[in-house]
Amino acid sequence: MSARFRALRAVVFAVLILSVSIQACLAGALEAGFGVTDITPRLDLKQPIWLAGKDNNRAAAGVHDKLFARAIVLRDGNRKIALVSVDSIGLPYPSVQRARAELKDFAHVLVASTHSHESPDVIGVWGPSPGVSGIVPEYLRLVESKIVEAVRLAESAAVSARAEYGTADDQSLLGDYRLPEVYDSVLRVLRLVRLSDAKPLALLVQWNSHGVEPKDNAQISRDFMGVTVDALEKRHHCGVVYFQGAIGGLMGTPDKKFRDAKGKSLATDSFDFVRICGEAIADLADKALHDAQPIVLTPLGVYSRPIMIPLDNEGFKAARAAGILTRPVYAWTGSHDKQGDEIPLGQVDGRQAMQTEVGYLRLGELHVAAIPGELYPEIVYGKYQEPADPGADFPDAPLEKPIIRILPSAKMLVIGLANDEIGYIVPKRQWDVEKPFAYGRTSAQYGERNSLGPDTAQVLMEVLADLVAEASKP
Repeated sequence: MSARFRALRAVVFAVLILSVSIQACLAGALEAGFGVTDITPRLDLKQPIWLAGKDNNRAAAGVHDKLFARAIVLRDGNRKIALVSVDSIGLPYPSVQRARAELKDFAHVLVASTHSHESPDVIGVWGPSPGVSGIVPEYLRLVESKIVEAVRLAESAAVSARAEYGTADDQSLLGDYRLPEVYDSVLRVLRLVRLSDAKPLALLVQWNSHGVEPKDNAQISRDFMGVTVDALEKRHHCGVVYFQGAIGGLMGTPDKKFRDAKGKSLATDSFDFVRICGEAIADLADKALHDAQPIVLTPLGVYSRPIMIPLDNEGFKAARAAGILTRPVYAWTGSHDKQGDEIPLGQVDGRQAMQTEVGYLRLGELHVAAIPGELYPEIVYGKYQEPADPGADFPDAPLEKPIIRILPSAKMLVIGLANDEIGYIVPKRQWDVEKPFAYGRTSAQYGERNSLGPDTAQVLMEVLADLVAEASKP
């Protein structure tokens, strides 16, 4: 390398840093803080804690590792937002609204769940039997209050900061358990650095995979997500917040990927697998951090909209009528923007709707899509099967506009289970509950039975596109 080339490279790098600094000054000074609170339930034989995500009648018998609410607060002058991750199967929208009611001085509070299948039932469908709710109201109130506490702790710890953004890709860390095979194998990371000493203040990690679900487990756990967080906190000496991305479709951990000290494949339903998988994802995050580049996060732009989505899942409607699902449902008005009358418990007649929320955060150069459920990776990148399998129920349905084409830049976070858990968000061309089934199967694949309905994905993407368009107006 010639001396002239080295000098030129140094000048280019200096100009880049200066440009980022000028942008940050023009946009406004960034402050950031991190806070964490313990949301592990107290175990009491008189009031069992029912574990979510698998079968009914799984009473927690112990605590393998604790559960937490972790918050990052970003502040730009008097405007502030909070990004909160909770170790939960999927905190429903009404709980998020109650927590927000205690944080009215914030421009926005995003609350997303890590989707651990070894955390308490906060939805209701994993109680002692299919006909009995698994929600413990006292625990739900604890989680809501601890979200508020974590945000306030992060707010009080906020200091002047700068940010870096990076990505890393490793499809070998994923398994796809529903045809067609489509992945979002990109890990996205945001590093917040204190200006005072240039040390890491917090990391935000967004990955795209269901947990491991150790076999016959009755212990509370954060699954591999907790291992990833703990490993990164130990390595970088700062707080870490973990968010899920596109985990529908069905994204999970890989089969036969990891081996023990003797070279034998680890069982994919063991806590040993949880540990090794979590550490591997932490390694991928470190790879993303190694190549991370400065990014401006101000000004803080918030665009969100509560919407109504048709509730066409007969199982969900029956669960609501029986009082197992306790969140409100409403009469469908024919409009996603108009809320109908609340439907009383016990009623199943008529078309119903559920309220949820879509969000778009324009944080300077970073674009954040906040999606309230388990998004299929196809909808992130537009990787739709063409033509659709003729066995699918709607093979000629219009394709949903993918997030990569909606957001203005590839500098993005796709946060799933954001502010709600409405189940699987299935591309309509893949919807498959009627015979003949796709791919020559004799039964339907898993997914639709835990989805609001076949039009959910289209509605969410249309609203997201509207929010991005609104943000682009002068």
